Amino acid sequence: MNDDDNDPLSGAHLDTLAVRAGIERTAQGEHAEPIFATSSYVFDNSAQAAARFSGDEPGNVYSRYTNPTVRTFEQRIAALEGAEAAVATASGMAAILSTCMALLKSGDHVVCSRDVFGTTTNLFGKFLAKFGVTVSFVPVRDQEAWGGAIRPDTAMLFTETPSNPLCEVADLAAMAALARDNDCLLVVDNCFCTPALQTPLALGADIVVHSATKYLDGQGRCVGGAVVGAESHMEEVLTFLRTCGPTMSAFNAWVFLKGLETLRLRMEAHSRSALALASWLCEQPAVEKVHYAGLEDHPGHALARAQQRAFGGVLSFQVRGGREEAWKCIDATRIMSLTANLGDAKTTIVHPATTTHGRLTEQERAAAGIADNLVRVAVGLEHVDDLKADLQRGFDTLG
Repeated sequence: MNDDDNDPLSGAHLDTLAVRAGIERTAQGEHAEPIFATSSYVFDNSAQAAARFSGDEPGNVYSRYTNPTVRTFEQRIAALEGAEAAVATASGMAAILSTCMALLKSGDHVVCSRDVFGTTTNLFGKFLAKFGVTVSFVPVRDQEAWGGAIRPDTAMLFTETPSNPLCEVADLAAMAALARDNDCLLVVDNCFCTPALQTPLALGADIVVHSATKYLDGQGRCVGGAVVGAESHMEEVLTFLRTCGPTMSAFNAWVFLKGLETLRLRMEAHSRSALALASWLCEQPAVEKVHYAGLEDHPGHALARAQQRAFGGVLSFQVRGGREEAWKCIDATRIMSLTANLGDAKTTIVHPATTTHGRLTEQERAAAGIADNLVRVAVGLEHVDDLKADLQRGFDTLG
C-alpha cells in the first residue's frame, strides 16, 4: 500500500486543503474546528508531564507554543504553501522577527529589497542592527544588485513580492538560485499573493512569511502571522516562540481558519476587480501613473504572469500634484475605508508616505519610490463600478 493511501488529502487541490487540512476532531465529534481557550493542559501523571516537557512524547504543554486550534491553522497554511511545517505568530511582523531571531546571529548580513513594507525596513535597519546584524537594501528587480550585495557573511536574502505599495515583482526562481549558490536562505513575504496566487517554496524559496491579518483572514478581524518552511527551520522558529512568546491566540487562529476556507475565491475576486480598477485609472486625466503588475506596461508584468496565478488586489497610483492633491483625493472618497490595513472585504485607501512608510527618512522613501503623490488602494469585494465612482469623487476635487 502506498503511504499516501492513508491520507485522504494527499494530492488534494488547494480548495480542499483550505477547508479540510489539519482537522483533528475531538471525542465530541464536532464538525467545525473547536476553539481551545486554555492556557495550560492537564497531564495523566508526572511521568507524562516530564515526557511532554522534554519533547519525548508529543502533546500539548502550554498555549504559548502548543494549542490544538493554533496547530490546525499551522498545518493548514503549511499544506497550502506545500511546506513541511509552519509556526503561527502574533502578527506578521512577529513572523519576520521570529524568523530573523531564530535563524540569524550577530555578525550575519542580510540583503533585503528596498521597497518592502516600511516597518520591515525599520526592523532590519534599526532593531536587528542593535544585535550585530547588518543589512544592505537593493532594488527588487535588479538581479545584478542582489548578486553584488552578497558578502561572505551574508546569511539571508529577504524580499516581498509583489511589493508594498508599488507592486514590484521579484524573480523568485533567480533569487533562489542565487541563494543556493551563496549558501543563503531565501525568505519571501507572500502577504500580497497568498498561496492561492503564488507558492514561493515551489519556486525555490526556503521560507515564506505571512501577515495573516491581511488576506488569510480576509475581513479585517484579527492580527496574526505565520512562518512556513522546512521542519528543520521551523524547529528553530518554534524554539524562539517558546522562549520569547510572540504567540497567536486560539481565537485568532480559529478566525484565520474560517478565512482560509474562502481564500481562493476571494483572491480571484480581488484580482479581477483590481485589474478593472487599474485599467480605468490609466484613463483618468488626474492620474499620473498606475502601479499594478496586471497592467501590460508594468515592468514586472511578464514575470508576475509566469510565477503568479493572478495579480492580486493591491494597486497604487500617483495623482497629478503632490501630497495636498493626494490627500484631497483620499479625503473625498465615501465608500473606501481610510485605513492602513489591506486584504479586507472592504476596500481600503491610504497615503503611504505619511502612514505605512511615514517612519522612513525622506531619503529612504525616495529610494523606495514612495512619492508624496502616491495613493494605495487595496481593492475589496464591492462592485468595481462603485469603487470607480468613489475615486471619481476624489478626482473631481482636483479641478
